[in-house]
Order: sequence, then C-alpha cells, then structure tokens
Amino acid sequence: MTDQAPAPYAGPERVLSGVQPTGDLHLGNYLGALVKFARLQHEIPTFIFVADMHAITVWQEPAKLKQQVREIAAAYLATGLDPKVATIFAQSAVPEHAELAWVFNCVARLGWLDRMTQFKDKAGKHKERESVGLYTYPVLQAADILVYKATKVPVGDDQKQHLELTRDIAQKFNNDFSAPGYFPLPEPLTQGPGARVMSLRDGTAKMSKSDPSDNSRINLTDDADAISQKVRKARTDPDPLPETMEGLEGRAEAKNLVTIYAALAGQSEAQVLAEFAGQGFGAFKPKLADLAVSVMGPIGGEMRRLLADPAEIDRILADGASRARELAAPTVAEVKKLVGYWAG
Repeated sequence: MTDQAPAPYAGPERVLSGVQPTGDLHLGNYLGALVKFARLQHEIPTFIFVADMHAITVWQEPAKLKQQVREIAAAYLATGLDPKVATIFAQSAVPEHAELAWVFNCVARLGWLDRMTQFKDKAGKHKERESVGLYTYPVLQAADILVYKATKVPVGDDQKQHLELTRDIAQKFNNDFSAPGYFPLPEPLTQGPGARVMSLRDGTAKMSKSDPSDNSRINLTDDADAISQKVRKARTDPDPLPETMEGLEGRAEAKNLVTIYAALAGQSEAQVLAEFAGQGFGAFKPKLADLAVSVMGPIGGEMRRLLADPAEIDRILADGASRARELAAPTVAEVKKLVGYWAG
C-alpha cells in the first residue's frame, strides 16, 4: 500500500463476478446475485464465470466437480444470462487467471492476507491443516477481476475486504512497475434489496447451500411442490403482520418472509405490509408460496431442460472461455513485459 495518489484508469467499464460450484444454488443466490447479473449484462460488458479453481481450495470429488460446473452454468442461463450478450465461462478454462495470480502473489504482502477475516472464519483453530490455496485465494480473486480489467464487482458484505485487497494489489502493481493507471481500482456494486435472504428455519442465519437442512432453503432445482411445501413449513411466529417495518423488529423469521415476498414481487417491504397488515401467516404463506412457485418454478424447469443436454452447456462454456481469453491473454502478455519475464 502507498500514499501516492492513484492514476486514473482510462479503459472501458466492465463488470465481473463468479459463483463456486459447491452445492445447489438457492433463492438467496438468485435474489442476491443471479437476477442482478441478468440485468447488468444489458448495462455494461459482463463477465460471469464458474469459480472451479476457487472450489478446490477445499476438497472436491473430481468426478462430481465437472457436473457441478454445468449446474452453475445452467443456473446462469435459466435465470436470464444470455451467452450472446454476457461472457459465461469456467474459470479453469482460462489459464491466464492462474498466470496473473502468481504475479500478484509476488506483489501482495503477507500482512495483507493475514488480515483477511474469511480465512480465519473458515480455518478456525486449525489453520495449519488448511490448504495454501484457501489462504491465498483472495489473490486469485484479484487476478479474476483484473485480468479483464473489470471496473465493477458485485459483492456482499463478506467479500468487501477482498475487493479492498484487489485495489491494493492493483495500485501496488501499477506503482512497482511504473505503469500508472494500468490496472483499474475496481469499485463494489452493492447488492440492493432482497440481497440478504435468511434461512427458512432460522431467520438469524443466512440462507446457505451448506446448511444440512434442505428445508432451510429453496433450491433453484426445486419443483413446484417442493417450493410450496418449504414455504408453508417455514418458521414463523403467532403474531399477525404489522403495518410498518418497525413492527417487525425482533421478529427475524417474519421479516425474512416479508423480504422474500417483496423481492420476488418487485415491491418494497412497506408495500407488502400495506397489503397484508393484520393478517396472520395462515393467509400470508399461501400467497408467498404461490408467488415463489410462479417465479422460481420456471427456473427449475429450464435448468432441468438444460442439464439434459450437457453438450450444449459445454459448447456455451467453451465459446465463453474463448471470448474471455481474447481479453485476458493480451493483459497477461503485457504484464509479463512489465515484470521482465524472459520472452525467448
């Protein structure tokens, strides 16, 4: 890190994000990320990848990993990403990610990584047993972003620290190699309403694909019956819905269901409460279930259709990787010159 004012980046705007292929995607992923990817692709050049290199920082069954990559790609497509508009690819199919990550490993400082709280949270008391990849994956994230010179990155609260690290690496590289403004200092795109969807079984815990209870989440592949049953079984309380959001203070499960309804309906939470104030969950849950089925049911159906034709998914990913490399390869070639690699 340096006190020197960063030179402005003069290149085009781009957005980049990715999802790890480590379990079923769910309603929280859809509202917090996927639906926003579909919108962004029409506003700014968009690069969306399946983060299979990040996935192997913890053990993955090799035979299963490739299928999980296809499932994430199918989710992207089913939720509205257009491969003719957005660039959709598997991270491991673009080797420039790894090449740039090594250079950044030599730019980043050990103290910067020591401050990354996500590693501390994931490793717990046994950090010596974790892979080096888990420790350094924020550096790979920086390479993911900067190999395309992305200027905008959709992030949740748990990734803001990593984006700050990316900015630090970009600025130090630019300074160290006398290349002012070469890499942009990417800015976060805030997730907006509905981004933080909580568990259907515990309104104080984020909806997660790693939760052992399948009833805690609505998976993108759930059919209409499963969606409806999960909503109807969702934990609530005996009180009716209030007229204002202030009335939901201390009612985590009730607030979560109102938030989900608002996000699915494209309404504000205040509008939902204005419609259902005074009603109990016996009336509210069936309406939420119908809404969830109407929005999420077609997504699951489209994912199943896509996954029945893996060759087409593979074709889309291969085309996306080719397009990604057209942008990534010149960046890495220039980086090699800047750092003084032997060109032969």
